Formats: sequence, structure tokens, C-alpha cells
Amino acid sequence: MKLALLSFILASAINVIPQPLSVREDKGSFNLKGTPIACDAAMGEIALAAVKDFSANLTLAAGQIYPVSTPVGLSQTIKQGKVKGIVFGIDPTLKEEAYTINIDKSKCVVLASTDAGILYALQTLKQLLPSAIYSGKTAENEKWVLPCCEIKDTPRFRYRGMHLDCGRHFWSVAEVKKVLDMMATLKLNRFHWHLTEDQGWRAEIKAYPELTNIGAWRAETVIGYQPANPELKKDGIRYGGFYTQDEMRDVVAYAQKLGITVVPEIDLPGHMVAALASYPWLGCSGKSIEPGHEGEDYKVWEIWGVSPDVLCPGKDTTIEFLKTVLGELCDIFPGEYFHIGGDECPKDAWAQCPDCQARIAALGLKSDEHATAEQRLQNYVTSEMQAFLATRGKKIIGWDEILEGDLQEGATVMSWRGKTGGIEASNRGFDVIMTPDRWCYFDYNQCPDRGDESKPVWEAVDEPTCAWWGTLPLAKVYSFDPTEGLDKQAASHILGCQANVWTEYIPTEEQLEYMIMPRLFAMSEVQWSQLKNKDYDDFIRRVKAEGVKILKEKNFNYRAKDELAE
Repeated sequence: MKLALLSFILASAINVIPQPLSVREDKGSFNLKGTPIACDAAMGEIALAAVKDFSANLTLAAGQIYPVSTPVGLSQTIKQGKVKGIVFGIDPTLKEEAYTINIDKSKCVVLASTDAGILYALQTLKQLLPSAIYSGKTAENEKWVLPCCEIKDTPRFRYRGMHLDCGRHFWSVAEVKKVLDMMATLKLNRFHWHLTEDQGWRAEIKAYPELTNIGAWRAETVIGYQPANPELKKDGIRYGGFYTQDEMRDVVAYAQKLGITVVPEIDLPGHMVAALASYPWLGCSGKSIEPGHEGEDYKVWEIWGVSPDVLCPGKDTTIEFLKTVLGELCDIFPGEYFHIGGDECPKDAWAQCPDCQARIAALGLKSDEHATAEQRLQNYVTSEMQAFLATRGKKIIGWDEILEGDLQEGATVMSWRGKTGGIEASNRGFDVIMTPDRWCYFDYNQCPDRGDESKPVWEAVDEPTCAWWGTLPLAKVYSFDPTEGLDKQAASHILGCQANVWTEYIPTEEQLEYMIMPRLFAMSEVQWSQLKNKDYDDFIRRVKAEGVKILKEKNFNYRAKDELAE
């Protein structure tokens, strides 16, 4: 018992987030003054570039030069235990994303089998150093030492994601990169980029220029929290923006350097009003069926919610439009996944549309106890996009609504309406990314107690503005287990989980960052750390000791109340 207690006390001096697989702290430290950095020549370009960036940051922060070299025979020297300084080596016996760090008074040896492992090890090293490593300027009176220790680490899940909705509110490339930087710090590896919505189309498509000429801009935006504004008063301010293809390529390249794959989303066949406003022939009638606006021209939506105006899958031109859009984007996004949405698609228009009904008849789609003919029409759209994307080497991800009807083998389901969809999908043999709203939606308020529960949610206490729905405090995010309730076979289909940031009520960069942090710290441990190693009290201790310093050095806004209050 005494030894176990001593081990905990020693380990507690190392405040890495997310919690590594194992940490053993030894006495003493390694002084980095004038220390050379050696890299195995077998390291990949991304890993070598990351080490050089680390060297440059350290040089600036410490005011000393840390030269990087790739000496011949380094791997053999490591095996013989004859190295000194900071050394990055390749160990093919380690798992794909695993790494080890061994630090004594004369050296720091980092081993990994892949670029990814090296990148994650670098993030851990930064957290072992003074937080000024993140500052981008020389720090006076800092001790540039590393604690003597042994760290062994590997992630629990291989998909560790964060989503950002750029459709409702548009985020600059600079802010997107700032979010990517924070993701990398916490060893997340998938950025889900939500690029289209009823309220704005954000991706330049050369074949369809009106998508950004018209679809990227709304005339105005509803004021405040929509349920508290039943008259839907609006601000009268034109709003919008979009990413050029060069800007999207820039974000992809930036993410790749950080070990992050960008997963683009074009949400279809619903949430497409911005596209309909740009090209009305994409809709069933070319006119809106929105209650109170029936027969009017489509226009980019100025309110929130779910529009009844959706794409018309009965027309061949609609299917060709989608293939052209996805095809252009496949040339920009090299990752294995493409997200096609599939959520919240009302089918009222399809039930009345001659083209859609003709398509239903031609395909022989029937209604039964499992699905309606119109739901199966959406399956048709999903399967068409899945088949097309497969020709481009891509797999599809869709929200859990794509389970309705007959989902084709090879699709990945992103479960957002609770855990039920993910459980069903995994039991049916589909791969799953868990993102249930009550644990993973960072547009929910952070306050653990919003006061009088009899009051409407938009009167929640102590938040800068109200979010879309209830509350999601830090502790609840941390408590999430993506495989809870699943047997071993079903659990094997859980690729990982993801934090989602929907931005209806997040209009500024300051608030965006506030809603993300510190909850992304908690999500990173859900994604990375082994379940047996999770301890909420120790997590809070590490966030206070290290996480807050990182946020301040990176100038990243965060909620400093409740558990993090001084």
C-alpha cells in the first residue's frame, strides 16, 4: 500500500493530457542546455519536419540553439545504449500510434514505429517542458529541463475526432488552424469539417459557381435564442463567407503536418437550402414548401432548425450535381473518409413529387414495417454516393439516420441521437463513430447547474450566450465510455468518438473557444486514455497544473469556472 501511494505521488508530478498508458517518474532531471537533437534517417518527412519545428520552438523559447541531425547508424547506437542528448528513433515493434519516452540525466530517447507516434511523443515532451514552449517568444528565467521518467503510451481508439460547423457561422482559416493546433496538442487525429448548411454553403465548387456567389450568403440572421424570439426578428445584416479551393488545400496541408486528417462533410440530401437558393432546379418543384412561404423562391435560410426544402433525388441532374461536387472535393481531401450527412431530411416534398415517385416506382421501393418507400429513396441517394466515392478510394460516413432502410455494407455510422444508433449499427456489423449529443455536443451549455429548472433553457445561468439545448458539464464529458453496454464483438466496431461543435448560437471566435475548452481536454482522455487509467480528480489536477497554462500561452479562451476556479 505504501509503495502504491508513493508511486501515485511521484507520477502526479507529470501532468500530461491525455493521460498516458503508463508513467514512471525517477529522481532528477535532464538539462537541455545546448543539447543536440538526433533523428533516425528512417523517419518520415512529416515526423522530421515536426522535430525541426520542435527544435525551432525550443530555440526561440529557451534562447539557445538546438541543432537537428540525422546521423548514419543511429538505430544501432540506440540499441547499444550509447546515445546522449535528445534522440528520436524508429522501433518497428511498437503499435502504429504508440511511442515510448525514456529520460535520464544525460539523454531523452523517443521511440515510435510511425510518424504519428513521433508526433504524439513531441506533444508529450512539450507538456513536460515549461509552458513557455507554446508562447512563440523567449522566456526569461525558465529552467529548460525534462523530468527523468519513463512513459509508454498508445491510444484507446484510432478515430479521435472533433467537428466544426462552418455552415451556420463561418470561421476564418486562421481560426480553423487555431482549433487544429489545439487538437494536435491533445492527440486528436480527425477534423470533421462541416462545410454546407441551409444557412450557408462554404466550399468553392468550380463547376457550380453560384453555390458561393449566392449560397454562401444570407441576407440576415435571426436575433438571439430562436425559441425566445417567436416573431423571428432578424438583424438586417448580410452574413457569409466561403473557402476557396486553395484555402481548403492549405487547411488540409496544415492538418497533415499536425498528424490530423480532414474529413469533409457535404450534408445531403437535407440541409441543402443554400444549394437550392443557388440552383432552384435541384429542388422538387423549384419553389419552397416551407410553411408560410409555400411557392416562394428558395433563399438561404436566416433562421435555425430543419427545413422541409431538400434535394430532389428523382432527377438525374440532382445525382449528377452531387457527384460533380463530391468529385471536385475528392481532389482536395486525400483522407479515406468522406462524410455525406444524411440527417434530418424531411420527405414531405418527395411524397408529392412526380419525379421522386417515378424513381420510387422504377427502383421498386416499397413501404413496410421497417421503412417507408421515401426512406428507401434516401437509401438510394446514399448508395449512389457511396458507390461513386468508392471509385475515388473513399469510404462514406453518415449520421445515424442512414441506418433507416437498407444501408450498404462498408458505410460508417456516426451516432448522434444518443447511443442507440451506434449500438444498432455495431451489432449489425457496421463501423461506428460515437458522438451522442448528451456527452459530445459542445454547443450545449457548460454550466453544471443552470439554476431554476422551471425556467426555459435560454435563461441558463453564467454562460456568455445560450447554446442550442441543455447542459453538458465537464464531468459528464469525462464520464463518457463509447463502448458501454456493448459485447466484445460489437465493441470492436467502435472506431472512436468525436466532439461536435454546432454553431447556431456561437457567433464569435471568443465564444467558440469558450465552448470548446476545457471540455476538449476531457474528450481527449475519453478518446486516448485507457478506461482503467481514467480518474476525474486527477484529471482536474492535471488540467489545473498544465492545461490552463497551455490555454493561456496559446491565447485560447476557456471556461475557468466550477472545477477550474481558483
